Order: sequence, then structure tokens, then C-alpha cells
Amino acid sequence: MEKLSVDEVSQLVISPQCGAVSLFVGTTRNNFEGKKVISLEYEAYLPMAENEIRKICLDIRQKWPVRHIAVFHRLGLVPVSEASTIIAMSSAHRAASLEAVSYAIDSLKAKVPIWKKVSDGNSSFVK
Repeated sequence: MEKLSVDEVSQLVISPQCGAVSLFVGTTRNNFEGKKVISLEYEAYLPMAENEIRKICLDIRQKWPVRHIAVFHRLGLVPVSEASTIIAMSSAHRAASLEAVSYAIDSLKAKVPIWKKVSDGNSSFVK
């Protein structure tokens, strides 16, 4: 999958009715549990992953007055410093969008069937 763009995702949620746009950008870091990392590789069971993300968005709409929601997770190889996840929300006021973004990333990590393989250049292991 091609690189995720923070600008493109944020443009999807901007609205004249909203004074707040909150973003979470998850990037590949160069270490994991004390080991060097050169890349992560993500796999997903797409039908189930998309369904779980829809459920998370429905939960968010019931809990917070957000206007727009965008959730993107990259699949395939993601080198160090590149974005693997971008979540964006817009709302009239900042509290709703900030809380909703935090809930979204926590829920995504807990519920969505996406697996990552960590590579240090010599070996790989699944997390």
C-alpha cells in the first residue's frame, strides 16, 4: 500500500462547522522491546477488519458529537518513520475530537484483526 498522507486525511474531516480537528499518526519506530527495527509489515483479515472499524466509528458517534471520522491503516511493508495509522476527527470543540481519537486508536489496537511482523534486517517475528 502506498504511503499515508496526513494532509490528505485531515482534509477529509475539515468542516466549516467544526473548530477542532484532532489527529493520531502512528509511525514505525526504530526499536521494539530493545531490538533494532528496520520495518514493520502489516497483514489483516480485511472483511473483519473493516467491519470492526465500522463498529468503532458507530461507538464514537454514540459517545461524542463528532462531525467527521477518518481511519486509515496501512498494510504491507512500513519503513521506519513512515505512518502506519492515521486517525482524524472533527468536532465543534476540541474535547470531543481529542477523546474520540484516543478511544479510536485504543479500540483499533484491541479489536481490529491486524497483525504486524517486525524485521530487524536479520530476522522477523510476529507481534
